[in-house]
Amino acid sequence: MELLARIAKDRIGVLIGKSGETKLEIENAAQCTLHIDSDTGEVNAKWSEESDPIVRIKMPDVIRAIGRGMAPSRAINLLEDDVHLKMYDIREWVGRQPNQIKRMRGRIIGRNGRIRELIEELSGVELVVYRSTVVVVGDIDSLTIGSAAVERVLSGAEHGTVLKYLESERRRQRVERQTLAMHEQRQSTTSSGFDALVPGLAAARERRNERRFKASQVDPEDTDAVNEMMELAGDESINWEDE
Repeated sequence: MELLARIAKDRIGVLIGKSGETKLEIENAAQCTLHIDSDTGEVNAKWSEESDPIVRIKMPDVIRAIGRGMAPSRAINLLEDDVHLKMYDIREWVGRQPNQIKRMRGRIIGRNGRIRELIEELSGVELVVYRSTVVVVGDIDSLTIGSAAVERVLSGAEHGTVLKYLESERRRQRVERQTLAMHEQRQSTTSSGFDALVPGLAAARERRNERRFKASQVDPEDTDAVNEMMELAGDESINWEDE
């Protein structure tokens, strides 16, 4: 078995769920069997032969996220290729004094949770504050912005400054997406126009792509298939020249 993570005892029940439903859902998604030690909080996995190697790499993040306060239904999204996790220990920024940890938790969450909501809304991440830990989950772009915002708050930046940064980054990303979309549309239009100027070009390109695909699938031991692959199309020829 493989040790995935160690979680707090008060999160073991959350990981297991009512009648073991949450545990079973995670096992089915990851194609493994979880073994949870209620005394130590250790969570181990026994993997099936069909398990995905990428899932095996990402599974500890799922368990850690649940152990640090994230709902299992959301933490399981970490098994997806484009969803990632970043964690912060508040004690590394303010020390171990309980009042300082409580103060920083309050700064990240904000009154009635408003600061946390704004960070999530403007960056696209999901933010969880549990005890002395901050969990940030999102895709690469949103995680880059969201984690930078959290770090600014942890460093003592004013909320207004952090929110201005988030709004600026959001505008920048929107402009980049629009620019990329325009570029792709321009390329598509240019290609379509060129195909229209050269009759049969699009069909020839499609035939070439089909032949390349077929060539990649041919069994070299199959003589008939190899001969078929080597046959020239009606619009192809070979010219032999001496060097």
